[in-house]
Amino acid sequence: MDVGITFSLVLVVGVIYTLSRMVRIVPQGEEWVVERLGKYSKTLLPGLNILIPVVDSVSYQITTKELIQQTRDQEVITKDNAVVIISAVVFYRVTDPKKASYSISNFEKAVANMTTTTLRAVIGGMTLNDSLSQRDQIKAEVALKIRDSLSGWGLTLGNLEVQDIRPSASLQEAMERQAAADREREATILIADGEKKASIAKAEGQKEAAILEAQGRLEASKLEAQAKAELADGDRKAMIIVTQGLASGETAPHYLLAQRYIDSVKSLADSENSKVVFMPSDWQESLAGAVGSLGYLGSAMSNKQ
Repeated sequence: MDVGITFSLVLVVGVIYTLSRMVRIVPQGEEWVVERLGKYSKTLLPGLNILIPVVDSVSYQITTKELIQQTRDQEVITKDNAVVIISAVVFYRVTDPKKASYSISNFEKAVANMTTTTLRAVIGGMTLNDSLSQRDQIKAEVALKIRDSLSGWGLTLGNLEVQDIRPSASLQEAMERQAAADREREATILIADGEKKASIAKAEGQKEAAILEAQGRLEASKLEAQAKAELADGDRKAMIIVTQGLASGETAPHYLLAQRYIDSVKSLADSENSKVVFMPSDWQESLAGAVGSLGYLGSAMSNKQ
């Protein structure tokens, strides 16, 4: 009785184990690699699958979701011997579980190492300024170089992004000092250029002022000369009129001469600075002439009446 129960229990356990090894349910997002007697047999897709117990075995459970591989920060020497620190993120997917299982021992580690070495090669062929400013070019070149290798491992590259790229601490400090020196030099140049322009503008202003002043003086001299010429011409015409009047016997010239003579003597007498009034040596004859002129004028006016 006990033997029968034991045998039944062993049989039930064996059946359960056999069914568990024969019926396999693959979850969505995974594919399983099956080996038959140690050799690749097939790939199980998501869902219910039937295997031959003992003969078939699941060797690899491959995730077909998109995987993310982040490279560590690494120092890279550029073409112009500058040190930059760079890291990247790779997005890829397993499209051929058989290749991913048998073509390489650890495809995740392989992707990280391949991305790191490719980044070093690409950055090593660029200058510092290019490596810091041309992220898109770096991303495109690295993706192009690793895509074929990933395809050989049963992987498909989804995207690659340069996560961070920056100069090393010592280089960054040197760049900051250089930038400060460049800004100071530019400020000095701007100040010198401003002073130069101000000096030129001042000199041009002085030049224009001198030209305008010279032109003003020239115009004033011309006007003064013209005024003197007109005055001289007026005096000349007046002398001609007086001479003609004297020659014709008119009374006006005699009166004018007498009046001028009397006014001149009066001005000398009224002057505050004059202590002595100088009289001509022939003052008697001059006065008689002036009086005579006035008398002549009076008689002429009486005759006219």
